[in-house]
Amino acid sequence: MARVFSGIQPTGDIHIGNYVGALRQWVSLVEQYECIYSVVDYHAITVEYRPAEMAERTFNTALILLACGLDPERCRIQVQSHVPQHTELGWVFNSVTPVGDAERMTQFKEKSKQHRGNINMGIMDYPILQAADILIYKARFVPVGEDQVQHVELCREIARKFNARFGDVFPEPEAILSCAPRILGTEGKNKMSKTLNNYIGILEDEGSTWEKLRTAVTDVARVRRTDPGDPEVCNIYTMHRAFSPENAQKELGEACKKAAVGCIDCKRVLLKNMMAELAPIREKALSLKGNPDYVMDTLRQGAEACKRMTEETMDEVQKVLGLLRLPHP
Repeated sequence: MARVFSGIQPTGDIHIGNYVGALRQWVSLVEQYECIYSVVDYHAITVEYRPAEMAERTFNTALILLACGLDPERCRIQVQSHVPQHTELGWVFNSVTPVGDAERMTQFKEKSKQHRGNINMGIMDYPILQAADILIYKARFVPVGEDQVQHVELCREIARKFNARFGDVFPEPEAILSCAPRILGTEGKNKMSKTLNNYIGILEDEGSTWEKLRTAVTDVARVRRTDPGDPEVCNIYTMHRAFSPENAQKELGEACKKAAVGCIDCKRVLLKNMMAELAPIREKALSLKGNPDYVMDTLRQGAEACKRMTEETMDEVQKVLGLLRLPHP
């Protein structure tokens, strides 16, 4: 089976945008590929954060991955910092990546604007470490959102540069784009984000979820209940596409166009369908919180398995680099 790698930052509170855009796909890919999924904590320290919260955030993110249906018997789940070969290969890739390639990354430009007081080398180096995350496993495929395609292209370029200089070691991975609808934040303008406080967490209870849906922006042109709406510009309807059956989507879409259904009623239907899918995940997460040893054992086993793979890759890398290596005992 071809190998897949992807990572998620340890926010500790994964929202429905993450779930629809990534985690659903991760679960389905296990059926077709050898999958490795990482909580990328080293990536998370490139911006200001509270060190006292990082371990808990990392643990909770791993717990949510399990609650969403990732089976540690069928895929590897690990924490980036538990497998030091990620950063080791990242340093090697720094030596074959032109500075200009890192500077032209869209994410670097955006993060530099967002964090003007902390434009550190980690922000610039982010996609080089991301390439190491992928290539240390010689992964063939990388499930990503559209905003990360540029990083996968850089990863392919790094593989080409390394191979041209030192020999054919790394494959050029391909992006697997999610076909899921892109859900915006509850204000209907920006990407759903914990930082912007416009998100709906997948572990929120029904009351909290309803409060966020109730006040969420719909079609701004629909001022009165009797005004017909346009489902194609409504973020709530996009959420229906992610959570509601096709027949319900069609009925609500037609009713919205004719002003036969109000936005509140449309949101109530959405809440029911969202809870049908998310409530079992929340219940599983609560169960896992009562069994932290299972989560930690999963991460330990994932790290051990990944270390075996990454040590093989670094052994090959060190050979072609011509480094002085100690004999095996």
